[in-house]
Amino acid sequence: MILFEDISFSYRAGGRTVPALTSVSLSLSPGEHLAVLGANGSGKSTLVRLVNGLLYAQSGSVTVDGIDACDEGRARELRERVGIVFQRADDQIVATSVEDDVAFGPENLGLPRAELRSRVDESLAAVGLVGLERREPHLLSGGQKQRLAIAGALAMRPAYLVLDEPTSMLDPQGRVEVLAIIRELKTRGTGILHVTHDLSDVVDADRAIVLDCGQVAFEGSVADLLGHNEALSGWGLERPPIAVLAERLRSVGALASNVAATPEALSEALWR
Repeated sequence: MILFEDISFSYRAGGRTVPALTSVSLSLSPGEHLAVLGANGSGKSTLVRLVNGLLYAQSGSVTVDGIDACDEGRARELRERVGIVFQRADDQIVATSVEDDVAFGPENLGLPRAELRSRVDESLAAVGLVGLERREPHLLSGGQKQRLAIAGALAMRPAYLVLDEPTSMLDPQGRVEVLAIIRELKTRGTGILHVTHDLSDVVDADRAIVLDCGQVAFEGSVADLLGHNEALSGWGLERPPIAVLAERLRSVGALASNVAATPEALSEALWR
């Protein structure tokens, strides 16, 4: 389990202290999809960097399966357990071919060649990039690059995958591809910490947390969050179009109140 307990963190800027997170507590269990939402400047990216020791909490504690994220002596173990995929895939690509890029992380672990090959093949299959092993990464589409970044993280075989705005720079097709991979990874038991400002990306998450000015403003189900119409705008969030459609269908009796506001659930309910 990833566990944040009463975490606070501040930056120094212009000679003054600027709080990024204040008394934040949250947890992520294996196989759970947790959405962390908030507007720009709400503290989301700081939270991501605290998960695997890129930043150290100034108060409180962050642990991953009992490992203290501030323990420099266990940093390698921690980063094998937690994979991070950032917003810009180009910033994470380090090799001149797709397969070499995926191999970069596990190769640094000194794994036997057979194990390395197995991990590369397995990770590329998981993200749908089989057949592109020798392709130069700069020739990939935006969605393919983001899938490559995910494959690189998966090659380390993490128990948890942290995604920081993974679809914000993608076209609609690339976004669909990445969200499909996230759903598939959850079914395989990977814990997903999905950081985003777009509610449309996380309508099927197990739980949602909203950060506002570095503090937890909401924690609960996505369905409950979608019901906070007035609060959403104050938190810098917009209701996804699919949720608006579901509400209108319910208002005319075309949809039961217990049907989730996801494209799949609405389609199935309307075709019954």
